[in-house]
Amino acid sequence: MTIPDSGCMMEDVESCLPCTPEEERSIIRELTESAESNLREGNLYYVLPNKWWRDWQNYIGQDGNDQSTVEYSTSYKHSNGTHLKKRRRPGQIDNSSLVLSGVGGDSKELDLIRTLEEGHDYVLVPQEVWKKLIEWYKGGPPLPRKLISQGIHSKSFSIEVYPLCLQLIDARDSTQSIIRISKRASIRELYDRVCELLRLEQGKIRIWDYFNKKKHAVLTDFNQTLEEAQIQMDQDILLEVEVDGFWPSGFGLDSTGNGLALVPMEPSRSSITIAGGPALSNGHSSGYGPDLMQRGFLNSPLRNTEDDGILSTSAKVEGGGLTGLQNLGNTCFMNSAIQCLVHTPPLVDYFLQDYSEEINRFNPLGLRGELAVAFGELLRKLWSPGRTPIAPRQFKGKLARFAPQFSGYNQHDSQELLAFLLDGLHEDLNRVKDKPYIESKDANGRPDNEVADECWRNHKARNDSIIVDVCQGQYKSTLVCPVCSKVSVTFDPFMYLSLPLPSTATRTMTVTIFYGNGSALPMPYTVTVLKHGCIKDLTQALGTECCLKIDESILLAEVYNHKIYRYLENPVEALSGIKDDEHIVAYILPKRHEKFPRLCILHRKESTGDLQISGSVKPFGTPLVTCLAEDIQTGADIQAAVTAVLAPLLRRKDIIPKNQVKISKENGCSLCVDADRQPENCDPCSRPNDIPMADLEVDHQSGVEPFFHLWLTESKGYSSSRIENDSHIRPEAIIQVFLDWSDRELGVYDVSFLQDLPEVFKYCPTCKEHRQATKKLDLWRLPDILVVHLKRFSYSRFLKNKLDTFVNFPLSNLDLSKYVMRKDATPQPYMYELYAVSNHYGGLGGGHYSAYAKLIKENRWYHFDDSLVSPVTEDAIRTSAAYVLFYRRIKVSTVRDAGETSRPDSLRSSKKGMEVL
Repeated sequence: MTIPDSGCMMEDVESCLPCTPEEERSIIRELTESAESNLREGNLYYVLPNKWWRDWQNYIGQDGNDQSTVEYSTSYKHSNGTHLKKRRRPGQIDNSSLVLSGVGGDSKELDLIRTLEEGHDYVLVPQEVWKKLIEWYKGGPPLPRKLISQGIHSKSFSIEVYPLCLQLIDARDSTQSIIRISKRASIRELYDRVCELLRLEQGKIRIWDYFNKKKHAVLTDFNQTLEEAQIQMDQDILLEVEVDGFWPSGFGLDSTGNGLALVPMEPSRSSITIAGGPALSNGHSSGYGPDLMQRGFLNSPLRNTEDDGILSTSAKVEGGGLTGLQNLGNTCFMNSAIQCLVHTPPLVDYFLQDYSEEINRFNPLGLRGELAVAFGELLRKLWSPGRTPIAPRQFKGKLARFAPQFSGYNQHDSQELLAFLLDGLHEDLNRVKDKPYIESKDANGRPDNEVADECWRNHKARNDSIIVDVCQGQYKSTLVCPVCSKVSVTFDPFMYLSLPLPSTATRTMTVTIFYGNGSALPMPYTVTVLKHGCIKDLTQALGTECCLKIDESILLAEVYNHKIYRYLENPVEALSGIKDDEHIVAYILPKRHEKFPRLCILHRKESTGDLQISGSVKPFGTPLVTCLAEDIQTGADIQAAVTAVLAPLLRRKDIIPKNQVKISKENGCSLCVDADRQPENCDPCSRPNDIPMADLEVDHQSGVEPFFHLWLTESKGYSSSRIENDSHIRPEAIIQVFLDWSDRELGVYDVSFLQDLPEVFKYCPTCKEHRQATKKLDLWRLPDILVVHLKRFSYSRFLKNKLDTFVNFPLSNLDLSKYVMRKDATPQPYMYELYAVSNHYGGLGGGHYSAYAKLIKENRWYHFDDSLVSPVTEDAIRTSAAYVLFYRRIKVSTVRDAGETSRPDSLRSSKKGMEVL
């Protein structure tokens, strides 16, 4: 198709457009769903400008946002000749604003601007979608990006938006070339690319890891990926070419079947160590074998593999702890977190000693000790004498293998990294090699001290490491059943405390989700949205929280007086029109639910007298909504659909109503409950007896009639006719029925799930039912290292916001004794002093992280801003950039009078912001 130019007459446009907007939307949706259901490493995705994509969504009627930015419009006729409403059509696809100016050559070699943000500046579409859009709209240039796999515990896919950009330096004449290649490419592929570019013979070259213009290692393992070889974005690699059998630096390479073997021509003084073990002379300057990990030698020099500096275990005695970290490309978040941890006194003492005996190489939840070793080596380098900044390449590579989301060169959250890093270090250093199975016991009225100690022992029996020793505390969680007043008490470990901050830009909304196909119990979700956001923001946030499947969609509704007052179907309707006291619910329906009849089920139960006497019933509960198949015609079909939606509410799995009819999920509700369908934050007990799919088949022995008392209603909500099995149902867009509940049905189904659900929804062991419970959290025991996370960010895949609220926190004499429920025989106050802060400056997307850390022995604070380290006064520590606070517990006898109040702490609002007293 050719896009009409400015000279094309508007009446000629109709003949130029083979597809209507609705047809384009349908085609692209099918292509997208096909691609997402067939994810494979190597699949191509293409970059599109987000502005163009929004304009196209407006054109096809998918978004409904402001269309004023689109340059021109057109009108068209449907194939049946009906004249449709005029809509603005976007112009050609123009990716030029996304690439660096002045970069020419092959389109595959174009460089994207590094500061671009997905969802704001660009979107990614599958290859087939790109081809179809180019066919319709033309334009370009094409910017293909590959789908890659990552992770070791569970493989996940991500699109490599920014492949490695390496600078190849030719040692013969110092000429430079740019190599763009995936981080998942092998060393062999890199050699092939260089040989093809410079027309060199494969066996006559070798490539050095030339990071920071220093020779670190010859890349010889052809099967190793560039990511595994710790090759970083924008770094140098050095090419050497054999001349008359000699190599420029005195080394030789022998060709083998699997790659190249390095042959040293002169003695090498390089050495490597492991976890405080010995230095080992070796021709290579990276890597270690499992045999070395088992030797356990003590107090030998450690080689700094990044800058050839020499470390020793006495490094912390003088001159240590003031070394910066190089930014490897948007890694300031990682550098900030690392500096806070490497200045944590118990961790410094631990990793500067020999910890090799505690490395857990067989823990499937860890990284076989590699993450702990990489962190320990990095800590030793940072505590060695000298101020030369260190590039944490090896550590970054190990971290990315444990938590793949931190691979690549995007900005991330320092608190999220801290959570994953502490968990990874714990698993790598877990002293428990074989975790026992321990069945949890209910408190049953036992004293809290007894139950808490039992829970802590059980936790330590499976989790025992330096991280647990110094960083983990314990919550007391209390649940109270409102029916039988049963009190359930549990004691759970925690790693850090998250404190919410007041916001004027966001609001929290609690919405109960009902599954229209009867696949799961209703579940309330609390999400954060912009106060000035729209319905689309709320549906997207809920979809993320409940793990919405690709073939599902969310329909929002406002419920008033147990009826649906209105459906919230306009995606751009402002959320400000929804008050906090209004009852908003969500229904999960098939992706294209608007194509099928919608069944709305209203609930009534007997008040007095016979059900058929007017005024003897009263409405209750929340309406249920499902989709019907297009061929729904009889009352029996309606009965089957109602039975399917109510299936999760059955009190017992052996009384499933018989004569049920199965309707395909694609066309409407299904009678099969998906036993695996369970939101991530859903309690395991939130489904009655975990009903498996096989148990929801017809049970002819139960003798339960499948018939409900249903009444077909008119649009005004008045009952018009009783629905019988043979009743003919007139097809309408929305079919509304009343379901009259008798004592018989109330005994079979648990209708408490249809009431307004609070945020806490648990299973009561005494009632043997799911109840609306109240929950209370108390601090039971606090760790020696207390990490406090100030929740400045509220963001998901679709919503991002930062709070710059100033928080006034104490630097010393933080006394939390009043808030700790555990009472020791010889109480020691929970008194803390601040020693590190992770800061975040600026807004989202373009922000920057740094850290403040205190050298305890010097009693001086320093600012760690990537490579730069500078002293800072104590008065400068409190800023609105403070994001994660690190406190260490101190003995009362060591508390100095620093001019701070020593009374117990609390967090309260003040005119200046938040204040910790």
